[in-house]
Formats: sequence, C-alpha cells, structure tokens
Amino acid sequence: MSSTDSLTPTRIRELVRSRSLDHVVVLGANGTMGYGSGALFTQAVPKVTFLARTKAKADEGLAEAIGQVRSPTVASRVETGDYDHDLERAVGEADLVFEALTEDFAIKKDMFDRVEKARRDDAIVATVTSGLSINALCDGRSDSFRKNFLGLHFFNPPNVITGTELIAGDDTDPAVLDYVDAFSRSRLGREMVRTADTPAFAGNRVGFKVLNEAAQLAEELGPVLVDRLVGPYTGRALTPLATIDLVGWDIHRAIVDNVYEKTSDEAHATNELPAYMAKLIEKGVLGNKTGAGFFKRDGKARLVLDPVSGDYKPEAEIQVPALGYIDDVAQLHRQGRYGEALHVFLSAEGEHAAIARKVIAGYISYAFHRVGEVTDTINGIDRIMGMGFNWAPPSVLVDAMGKQAAVEMIEGAGLPVPANLAEAARTGAPEHLFEHPTINPGRFFVAG
Repeated sequence: MSSTDSLTPTRIRELVRSRSLDHVVVLGANGTMGYGSGALFTQAVPKVTFLARTKAKADEGLAEAIGQVRSPTVASRVETGDYDHDLERAVGEADLVFEALTEDFAIKKDMFDRVEKARRDDAIVATVTSGLSINALCDGRSDSFRKNFLGLHFFNPPNVITGTELIAGDDTDPAVLDYVDAFSRSRLGREMVRTADTPAFAGNRVGFKVLNEAAQLAEELGPVLVDRLVGPYTGRALTPLATIDLVGWDIHRAIVDNVYEKTSDEAHATNELPAYMAKLIEKGVLGNKTGAGFFKRDGKARLVLDPVSGDYKPEAEIQVPALGYIDDVAQLHRQGRYGEALHVFLSAEGEHAAIARKVIAGYISYAFHRVGEVTDTINGIDRIMGMGFNWAPPSVLVDAMGKQAAVEMIEGAGLPVPANLAEAARTGAPEHLFEHPTINPGRFFVAG
C-alpha cells in the first residue's frame, strides 16, 4: 500500500507513454459493472472486446453501454463474443484483461484458470472485485500472472462515479501498479486511491458498515424513519436503505458477510447481516433488481417493508415523529453555513437525534480507526468516500463541526475515539484534515 502522491503530472505522462494499451477484454460484459467499465474503456483505447457466456448476452451488454454513455465511439470500438468461442483468441491479443464477473470466489478462480492459459506474459489482468482478496485470487498462479495481477475497483456507474480503488497483491510489480494508476488517472479520469488487500478494501469497508447499521436499525425503527434520520442532511446523496436497494441485497450480503467473517474490529457487530434480510434474500428479495427491497412501487405509490412481518404497506400510512431539527440543518446547508448546520445536529434533543449522531459518530470513528489498515492516511479514505460513495468524507465532517466537537460526539455515543483524531483535537494540527486541490467540500452537504 503506497501513496500516489509521488505520481506528479510529469511522471504520469512518462508512465502512460511507457507501454501500449490498445486492446482491453472485458469478462462479464453483460453485467452492469462489466458494460459500464467497458464503455469507459472505449473512451481511452481503440479496441474493447465484450465477452459473456453467449454472444447474445455480450450484445446486450454493448446495447446497454451505448445507452449509458450515448456515444457513437462505443459501438465503433467494441467487438462482442462468448467465452467458448472467442476467449482464447481475444485474451491472447489483449493488453489488459478486465474481469467483472459475479462476486463469487470460485467463479472468478475458474475464469482465471482460462485467462492464465491464454494471456501473453506481459498482459495485465485486473479484477473489479468489491472486496475479495487479491492475493487469494492469484494464489498458486504463475510468476507472470501474479506480477501483472491487481484489483481495479470501479464504483457503479463508472462513467459517472470517478472514485477508484487500486489494490496490489504481494507479488504485483510496482511498475505495473504505477502504470495502471497513471493510465486510469490520465486516460480514464479516475480519482485513484491505493488500498491494502483487506476485506472490502477501503470504501466498502467503511461504507457498508454504515449501510448495514442502518439495516439493523430498520428492524426496530422502520425503513422510513431510518432513511430520514441518516438522510441527505448528514452528507450523502442517497439515503442508506435506498442505497442497499440500488446496490442489491445479494451484493450487500456478500460484502458484509466477507467483512464479518474475516475481521474482528471494534465495530464488528455492526457488520452482521440482519436475520430478517437473510430470510428475505432466500425468498428472492434483492432490492431494485427484483422490484422489491426496503421499498417497492405499486403504480405511483411507494410501499415500505415491515422487516418484522415481511409485508409491505403504503408509505402514506406510516407515521414518523416530527424531526424539526432536520429541516433546520437542511436550511443552513442551503445557505452554505455547514458548520452551523452540524452544530444544530450536534445539539438536537431527543432519542432519534441521538441515534442519528451515533451512526455518524460511528462513521467517523470507524474511518479514522482504519488508517494504517486499509489506507496509509485518512486522505485515501476521505477521497474514496467522497468520490466513490458520494458521501461527505469523514474529515470534511470533522472540519465542519470542529475536531473537539467530533471527539465529544463520538464519546457521547459511547464509541471509541481514534487516537489519531484525539491527537488532532489536542494539538489543533493540521488546521484542516481534508485537503484536495479540486474537490469543494460544499458539494457533499445536500440540503434535502
């Protein structure tokens, strides 16, 4: 895990010129990440091959890619095919093989068996896994494969969300890592964050902890109230339970189960999938992709899940308590008075405001505790939460409310205060925790 700070604009140009990347093969091109990433690659390389189980599936992916970016470049640069007839030839010609199969370790390993036999020794192989181990995925493979293998984790949809995690295995060639970093930044317009090969990496490790905590709270409070309490006014474009519906309950489960099984940190319990979700997943409830999750549509009406019974009722029939402080915070956000807004949040009375503060305190505490584990500095976590999740980065929230206020909020929630944040509050240094040359922190404070 190394910083990208050494990649100056001059160094990036040198790296991009150091080798050719003219042909990309996308495996799993019929999936949303596959065709979305494939469309992105067409903006930077002259030839992209979309492969899927059948050519018809790959053609469907191409149609989706064209519709997603609305550019004639996509169709002119893409060829389609299937694994049985076209993989060996296409992979043998490719400069980069980009694997975007379903988040299943065995399926990915089987595909890499085929890729290893067909690829050139210098071809780069990248997986878009959202949290499986890079080292485990290339375990036992040839020196050439391991040297050129890495994680390149885009966030959906990649043509809109620029945050990207770059994950090296133990044997990944540093020169290959630097090249992919430079190419992704220069040619694909990515905000690159290097992370350690830990479960769920950085963004999903921090983000899905918050999402799962919201899912746990929904069993007691109901989805409508939870999404109100942890809504846009807390610094996110989309409410947490609506986010889980969008991502897919199956994907959510794969990520949190992986973290829960393979880590044991100070917030371990918040990564345990709620039992009601597990039961509903077995019945086929997967969120938007199946038409029902925490929310579903019945004509123009939105129906809301009762996690206890598994039934749905019209949102209009659900009563939630008056939470006037949220409107006050949102109004201050609209005026650009972010510090004042957060102090209204910090001083709001009542049990529900306290629940909301505990979730946000947990977000900040968990992120700062992960420094040195998932990224070298808080800056990497900040950038992936901001540009990958479109959430207010932890440091942005701390800067707006003040370091000491953040420490007191965490203490008040009964959560552990990270030593690095406590030290920053004690010394006052640095003056601003969030530093980025082009990102305006105000973009994350949504009024609604």
